[in-house]
Amino acid sequence: MARIVVLDGHTVNPGDLPWDGLAGEGTLEVHPRTPAEAVVARALGADVIVTNKTVLDAPTLEKLPGLRGISVLATGYNVVDVVAARARGVPVCNVPAYSTASVAEHALALLLELTHRVGLHARAVREGEWTRSPDFSFWNEPLVELAEKTLGIVGYGAVGQRVGALALALGMKVLATPSRRIATPPPGVEFAGVDALFATSDVVTLHCPLTPETERLVRRERLESMRPTALLVNTARGGLVDETDLLRALETGALGGAALDVLSVEPPPDDHPLLRAPRCIVTPHQAWTTFAARKRLLEATVKNVAAILVGRPINVVNA
Repeated sequence: MARIVVLDGHTVNPGDLPWDGLAGEGTLEVHPRTPAEAVVARALGADVIVTNKTVLDAPTLEKLPGLRGISVLATGYNVVDVVAARARGVPVCNVPAYSTASVAEHALALLLELTHRVGLHARAVREGEWTRSPDFSFWNEPLVELAEKTLGIVGYGAVGQRVGALALALGMKVLATPSRRIATPPPGVEFAGVDALFATSDVVTLHCPLTPETERLVRRERLESMRPTALLVNTARGGLVDETDLLRALETGALGGAALDVLSVEPPPDDHPLLRAPRCIVTPHQAWTTFAARKRLLEATVKNVAAILVGRPINVVNA
């Protein structure tokens, strides 16, 4: 019987979803988390490894003979050395599009918090500011209407397209970086180069993968090209942003605000400057974690593992 090892299952399934589907494909061993020094010992002898954020680099893969496949509990797969895996004949499979709706909704929630400050004012009410107010209404920070503002989308894939549709429903104008899969954008959306998009958008939202080409995509020169009232939203990968340059832009008032669901190091150290930066909202990489999205993720992972075990892998990213 095939041996299946999940190296870090807690974040995907803290106990509100069954592992029955994977258990039906073989002998299942689920670890909530796996420290780097324990990866080889736990994975040795596995037919299929399932990982979310546990790193499987080339030296680790060399120590795992007989491995038939890797299924990543995510769309992004940068935690696996896919080149080394391919050289060993090991397919690496991901789960595309499982969290499209959830991530798009979270990006919009972050944007609305930056502009309408619902959470900030709800806390003020809870702390008694409304009951102490001499007026029937108050606001502690300026509120911004999004209608007629321009949203720039970097990465016009499934999530970027969903965000664009939500923005159009709010009456926003939408720019997007060109997509190789879409020759002509839908009505209401215009394609623009990255630099032009940063320079002309009221809001820039990131939905592209982290690659050597996109690392530090948001850096000093692009931040300086943005309007001082402009906002940045990142629900993609922390490495897309030069965090030192972003902090400088926020502290000097060169940028109107930022909302981030991802950072370059996760979890971040307590002294990470963006955690307490002015006009900066940070959420704990949770955009993908709705119950519906995690359920789809597990269901797709079962299909990935089953396909690996019968020798016909699907969703392969290193073919």
